[in-house]
Amino acid sequence: MKKIASIAIAVAALSSNAFAQDTVENINPWKHCGIGAAIFDDNGAAAAISNIIWDLGTTAITSKVSSEDSCSGKRTKVALFIQDNFDAVLEQTAMGEGEHVNAMLEILEVADANKASIIASVRSAVNANTQPEAYYNAVIAAI
Repeated sequence: MKKIASIAIAVAALSSNAFAQDTVENINPWKHCGIGAAIFDDNGAAAAISNIIWDLGTTAITSKVSSEDSCSGKRTKVALFIQDNFDAVLEQTAMGEGEHVNAMLEILEVADANKASIIASVRSAVNANTQPEAYYNAVIAAI
């Protein structure tokens, strides 16, 4: 049990920047949904850490998509899409184009004229070590 608590504290310390970037969005599936949000309903950082430790956030995203009353919207759909297609989305972002990146932007209803600048912004904010939540935050910040 001490090991889990130590890991959670370490993740919180290392992830503080990822959580600070979250000011531009209303609902973050990693913070506001899933098991973590049920346990830590008043602490988004603890909820996100719990969701990530539990199953890398998959349950949180799924609950956001499946529970319309508590979690809904195109941001949730794009979070699930990113989670399910992360390797392809990250690779295509590095290339500057691709069907997964285009589908992601279509889900968010981004105008064609804005897609190139959004992809460029996301490209500058992510790297090969970026995790799905940080990628999602970069996309939302770029919109």
